[in-house]
Parts: sequence; structure tokens; C-alpha cells
Amino acid sequence: MSEIVFLLEESSAEAMLQGLLPKVLPPGRPHRCIVFEGKQDLEKQMVKRMRGYLVPGARFVVLRDQDAGDCKKIKDRLVRKCADARRKHALVRIACHELESWYLADLAAVEKGLGAKRLVRLQGERRFRAPDSIASPSRLLKEIAPGYQKVGGSRAIGPHLDPTNQRSRSFAVFVDGVRLVCDSMKTVL
Repeated sequence: MSEIVFLLEESSAEAMLQGLLPKVLPPGRPHRCIVFEGKQDLEKQMVKRMRGYLVPGARFVVLRDQDAGDCKKIKDRLVRKCADARRKHALVRIACHELESWYLADLAAVEKGLGAKRLVRLQGERRFRAPDSIASPSRLLKEIAPGYQKVGGSRAIGPHLDPTNQRSRSFAVFVDGVRLVCDSMKTVL
């Protein structure tokens, strides 16, 4: 059976996906996460890893943080690398600005995952209605949820994320993209 392979810049993304993917992928769809040691390592090694991946029919999803870079330029560069790896159908998604933007878009998930109190009431504030525009979401998340740690927090929050949440455009586009990849693979199941 074909699988979806997620190429991730860091282990916090894998920790989050472990909780989120069961809500997004159809039952029985195999997937694998390949975690790199940061965005530079991802970009340096992804072509080699994609070319060397021998599972027939595997589809790739590349997820990287925008950080302070130009989202369009980052995505274009990653798409070119996918083409260089002869994986032109790979899906490339950028978390604007950081993965934590997705968490700030779903404070109910943060509250449940971290056992924090009264975060949901903040969701109506302007900054939390469109968290993709927050320049340093990880810093803000630590301010409102002091117990947050990157990997452990991602693992705790992931299962509670609502895949239908539209407050973070980059999250919604990621979820929709993964679902489209799954739909394109239905004949392979």
C-alpha cells in the first residue's frame, strides 16, 4: 500500500503530527515522518532522501517553518528541490511564521493539551484571530502558557488540534493539501 512521507524540519513537527494525522488521514493510510535537524539540514538532504526512497507510489509532503524568510521564495526553492528529486508531485507547505502559529489559532487545543487555564477566552483577541501574522508565535505561546516546551508541548497539543480550524491560513492549507494527497492516492489503497 502506498504511503505518505512527511519531510519535517524538526522533531516538534513530528510530535504534533502524531496527534493530528489520525484526524486527517483516512483509516489505514500508512505514513512515515522523516525528521531533519533544522531547515538547513532539510534543504541540504531532501533531494537525496527523496531520490533514495524506494517504496512504490510513495507521496511526499514537505513541511517547513517560514521563520523570517520570504514564504514564496522558500516554497519555490523547496518545489524546485522536489523536482530535482524527480518528485514533482510532492506537496510543499510552509508554516507561517512558526508551527506555534497553528497552536495560537486553536487555544482550546493548547488549553486541553497543556492543562492551561482560561486560554480559550483569549481566542477572540485580534492577535489570536489571525496568528499567521505574529512574528514570534513561540515567544507569545510561552508567555500565555509558561509550561510550553517545543517537543513535549507539540506532542500534548497535537491530538487536540481541530483540523477544520481556519484561523491559521497556513494550517488550513496544510490540512487541505494532505487531504488532497490522500484523495489522489485512493486508487492505490
